[in-house]
Amino acid sequence: MPQPSPCREVSRLLLADDHAVLRDGLRAILRDAGFEVVGEASDGHEAIRLCEELRPDIAVVDIAMPLLNGIDAARQMLKVSPETKIIALSMYAENRYVLACLRAGIVGYVIKSMAGSKLIEAIHAVRKGEIYLSPGVSRGLVDAYLAKDDTPVDVLSIREREVLQLIVEGKNVKEIGGILGISTKTAESHRTNIMEKLNIHEIAGLVRYAIREGIVGPP
Repeated sequence: MPQPSPCREVSRLLLADDHAVLRDGLRAILRDAGFEVVGEASDGHEAIRLCEELRPDIAVVDIAMPLLNGIDAARQMLKVSPETKIIALSMYAENRYVLACLRAGIVGYVIKSMAGSKLIEAIHAVRKGEIYLSPGVSRGLVDAYLAKDDTPVDVLSIREREVLQLIVEGKNVKEIGGILGISTKTAESHRTNIMEKLNIHEIAGLVRYAIREGIVGPP
Protein backbone atom coordinates (compact mmCIF):
# COMPACT_ATOMS: atom_id res chain seq x y z
CA MET A 1 0.00 0.00 0.00
CA PRO A 2 1.41 3.43 -0.91
CA GLN A 3 2.40 5.46 2.12
CA PRO A 4 2.12 9.25 2.38
CA SER A 5 5.36 11.16 2.38
CA PRO A 6 6.49 11.92 5.95
CA CYS A 7 7.03 15.57 5.03
CA ARG A 8 3.43 16.06 3.87
CA GLU A 9 0.40 16.22 6.10
CA VAL A 10 -2.18 13.54 5.36
CA SER A 11 -5.44 15.02 4.06
CA ARG A 12 -8.54 14.21 6.12
CA LEU A 13 -11.55 13.42 3.93
CA LEU A 14 -15.30 13.25 4.38
CA LEU A 15 -17.35 11.08 1.99
CA ALA A 16 -21.01 11.90 1.33
CA ASP A 17 -23.04 9.60 -0.93
CA ASP A 18 -26.30 7.75 -0.36
CA HIS A 19 -24.96 4.56 -1.96
CA ALA A 20 -23.04 2.52 0.61
CA VAL A 21 -21.40 0.33 -2.05
CA LEU A 22 -19.95 3.39 -3.79
CA ARG A 23 -18.69 4.77 -0.47
CA ASP A 24 -17.00 1.44 0.23
CA GLY A 25 -15.22 1.55 -3.11
CA LEU A 26 -14.14 5.17 -2.75
CA ARG A 27 -12.95 4.59 0.81
CA ALA A 28 -10.70 1.77 -0.39
CA ILE A 29 -9.28 3.88 -3.23
CA LEU A 30 -8.60 6.82 -0.93
CA ARG A 31 -6.98 4.78 1.81
CA ASP A 32 -4.78 2.97 -0.71
CA ALA A 33 -3.63 6.40 -1.89
CA GLY A 34 -2.67 7.38 1.66
CA PHE A 35 -5.63 9.58 2.59
CA GLU A 36 -7.56 9.39 5.85
CA VAL A 37 -11.35 9.03 5.61
CA VAL A 38 -12.61 10.58 8.85
CA GLY A 39 -16.37 10.39 8.23
CA GLU A 40 -19.14 9.22 5.92
CA ALA A 41 -22.61 10.64 5.29
CA SER A 42 -25.60 9.32 3.35
CA ASP A 43 -27.55 12.57 2.91
CA GLY A 44 -26.90 16.30 2.78
CA HIS A 45 -28.01 17.07 6.33
CA GLU A 46 -25.66 14.45 7.76
CA ALA A 47 -22.85 15.81 5.57
CA ILE A 48 -23.31 19.30 7.04
CA ARG A 49 -23.32 17.98 10.60
CA LEU A 50 -20.19 15.90 10.08
CA CYS A 51 -18.42 18.72 8.27
CA GLU A 52 -19.00 21.03 11.23
CA GLU A 53 -17.95 18.34 13.70
CA LEU A 54 -14.90 16.96 11.87
CA ARG A 55 -13.66 19.96 9.84
CA PRO A 56 -12.20 17.77 7.06
CA ASP A 57 -9.64 19.12 4.63
CA ILE A 58 -11.66 17.82 1.69
CA ALA A 59 -15.25 16.62 1.32
CA VAL A 60 -16.27 14.40 -1.60
CA VAL A 61 -20.00 14.95 -2.10
CA ASP A 62 -22.55 13.32 -4.40
CA ILE A 63 -24.72 16.10 -5.83
CA ALA A 64 -27.86 13.92 -6.04
CA MET A 65 -28.36 12.84 -2.42
CA PRO A 66 -31.86 12.53 -0.91
CA LEU A 67 -33.40 15.00 1.59
CA LEU A 68 -30.79 17.64 0.75
CA ASN A 69 -28.78 17.56 -2.47
CA GLY A 70 -25.01 17.91 -2.49
CA ILE A 71 -24.98 21.37 -4.07
CA ASP A 72 -27.15 22.98 -1.40
CA ALA A 73 -25.39 20.95 1.28
CA ALA A 74 -22.06 22.31 0.03
CA ARG A 75 -23.21 25.89 0.58
CA GLN A 76 -23.95 25.15 4.21
CA MET A 77 -20.85 22.99 4.68
CA LEU A 78 -18.68 25.92 3.63
CA LYS A 79 -20.44 28.14 6.16
CA VAL A 80 -19.67 25.79 9.05
CA SER A 81 -16.21 24.79 7.79
CA PRO A 82 -14.87 27.46 5.40
CA GLU A 83 -11.46 25.82 5.00
CA THR A 84 -12.92 22.56 3.66
CA LYS A 85 -12.51 22.09 -0.09
CA ILE A 86 -15.44 20.32 -1.71
CA ILE A 87 -15.33 17.99 -4.70
CA ALA A 88 -18.63 17.06 -6.34
CA LEU A 89 -19.40 13.59 -7.64
CA SER A 90 -21.98 13.59 -10.41
CA MET A 91 -23.51 11.35 -13.04
CA TYR A 92 -24.02 14.39 -15.27
CA ALA A 93 -21.63 16.37 -17.48
CA GLU A 94 -24.18 19.04 -18.43
CA ASN A 95 -23.05 22.61 -17.95
CA ARG A 96 -25.97 23.56 -15.71
CA TYR A 97 -24.84 21.13 -13.01
CA VAL A 98 -21.20 22.22 -13.23
CA LEU A 99 -22.10 25.90 -12.99
CA ALA A 100 -24.48 25.28 -10.09
CA CYS A 101 -21.60 23.60 -8.26
CA LEU A 102 -19.21 26.46 -8.92
CA ARG A 103 -21.77 28.99 -7.71
CA ALA A 104 -22.06 26.99 -4.49
CA GLY A 105 -18.30 27.18 -3.89
CA ILE A 106 -17.43 23.64 -5.00
CA VAL A 107 -13.91 23.47 -6.49
CA GLY A 108 -13.85 20.00 -8.06
CA TYR A 109 -16.27 18.17 -10.36
CA VAL A 110 -15.75 14.45 -11.02
CA ILE A 111 -18.02 12.33 -13.20
CA LYS A 112 -18.92 9.21 -11.22
CA SER A 113 -17.96 6.84 -14.02
CA MET A 114 -14.44 8.29 -13.85
CA ALA A 115 -14.14 8.44 -10.06
CA GLY A 116 -11.94 5.37 -9.84
CA SER A 117 -9.25 6.95 -12.01
CA LYS A 118 -9.80 10.69 -11.55
CA LEU A 119 -10.76 11.29 -7.91
CA ILE A 120 -7.18 11.16 -6.62
CA GLU A 121 -6.15 13.53 -9.40
CA ALA A 122 -8.96 15.90 -8.36
CA ILE A 123 -7.90 15.81 -4.71
CA HIS A 124 -4.30 16.70 -5.56
CA ALA A 125 -5.52 19.57 -7.76
CA VAL A 126 -7.82 21.17 -5.18
CA ARG A 127 -5.16 20.80 -2.48
CA LYS A 128 -3.01 23.09 -4.64
CA GLY A 129 -5.82 25.63 -4.92
CA GLU A 130 -6.87 24.66 -8.43
CA ILE A 131 -10.35 24.00 -9.82
CA TYR A 132 -10.62 20.45 -11.15
CA LEU A 133 -13.06 19.34 -13.85
CA SER A 134 -13.45 15.83 -15.23
CA PRO A 135 -12.54 15.30 -18.88
CA GLY A 136 -15.60 15.99 -21.00
CA VAL A 137 -16.75 18.97 -18.93
CA SER A 138 -16.58 22.26 -20.83
CA ARG A 139 -13.59 24.12 -19.43
CA GLY A 140 -14.16 27.05 -21.78
CA LEU A 141 -17.65 27.64 -20.44
CA VAL A 142 -16.39 27.50 -16.86
CA ASP A 143 -13.55 29.93 -17.60
CA ALA A 144 -16.08 32.33 -19.11
CA TYR A 145 -18.27 31.98 -16.03
CA LEU A 146 -15.37 32.64 -13.65
CA ALA A 147 -14.46 35.80 -15.57
CA LYS A 148 -17.95 37.25 -15.08
CA ASP A 149 -19.02 39.33 -12.10
CA ASP A 150 -22.77 39.08 -12.72
CA THR A 151 -23.36 35.81 -10.89
CA PRO A 152 -27.12 35.19 -10.93
CA VAL A 153 -28.87 35.58 -7.60
CA ASP A 154 -30.81 32.54 -6.43
CA VAL A 155 -34.54 33.22 -6.51
CA LEU A 156 -35.15 30.90 -3.56
CA SER A 157 -33.58 30.97 -0.12
CA ILE A 158 -31.56 28.00 1.11
CA ARG A 159 -34.52 26.87 3.24
CA GLU A 160 -36.91 27.19 0.30
CA ARG A 161 -34.58 25.09 -1.85
CA GLU A 162 -34.57 22.44 0.89
CA VAL A 163 -38.37 22.45 0.99
CA LEU A 164 -38.60 22.34 -2.81
CA GLN A 165 -36.40 19.26 -2.99
CA LEU A 166 -38.57 17.48 -0.43
CA ILE A 167 -41.75 18.45 -2.30
CA VAL A 168 -40.29 17.07 -5.52
CA GLU A 169 -39.31 13.88 -3.66
CA GLY A 170 -42.99 13.42 -2.79
CA LYS A 171 -43.01 14.53 0.85
CA ASN A 172 -46.11 16.23 2.27
CA VAL A 173 -45.92 19.32 4.49
CA LYS A 174 -46.13 17.29 7.71
CA GLU A 175 -43.22 15.09 6.60
CA ILE A 176 -41.26 18.15 5.48
CA GLY A 177 -41.77 19.77 8.87
CA GLY A 178 -40.53 16.65 10.64
CA ILE A 179 -37.41 16.34 8.46
CA LEU A 180 -36.45 20.01 8.77
CA GLY A 181 -37.52 20.50 12.38
CA ILE A 182 -40.14 23.14 11.57
CA SER A 183 -43.89 23.29 12.11
CA THR A 184 -46.35 22.06 9.50
CA LYS A 185 -47.65 25.62 9.22
CA THR A 186 -44.14 26.93 8.47
CA ALA A 187 -43.59 24.18 5.90
CA GLU A 188 -46.88 25.10 4.23
CA SER A 189 -45.85 28.77 4.22
CA HIS A 190 -42.56 27.89 2.51
CA ARG A 191 -44.45 25.82 -0.06
CA THR A 192 -46.74 28.74 -0.84
CA ASN A 193 -43.83 31.20 -1.07
CA ILE A 194 -41.94 28.90 -3.45
CA MET A 195 -44.90 28.67 -5.82
CA GLU A 196 -45.48 32.42 -5.71
CA LYS A 197 -41.81 33.31 -6.26
CA LEU A 198 -41.48 30.92 -9.18
CA ASN A 199 -45.01 31.51 -10.49
CA ILE A 200 -45.34 27.74 -10.72
CA HIS A 201 -48.41 26.22 -9.15
CA GLU A 202 -48.28 22.55 -10.09
CA ILE A 203 -45.92 19.77 -9.00
CA ALA A 204 -44.86 18.88 -12.55
CA GLY A 205 -43.64 22.44 -13.07
CA LEU A 206 -41.75 22.39 -9.77
CA VAL A 207 -40.07 19.14 -10.81
CA ARG A 208 -38.93 20.67 -14.11
CA TYR A 209 -37.57 23.73 -12.30
CA ALA A 210 -35.75 21.61 -9.70
CA ILE A 211 -34.09 19.53 -12.42
CA ARG A 212 -33.09 22.61 -14.42
CA GLU A 213 -31.54 24.23 -11.33
CA GLY A 214 -29.68 21.10 -10.24
CA ILE A 215 -31.73 20.69 -7.06
CA VAL A 216 -32.60 17.14 -8.11
CA GLY A 217 -31.32 14.96 -10.93
CA PRO A 218 -33.36 13.81 -13.91
CA PRO A 219 -35.67 10.84 -13.19
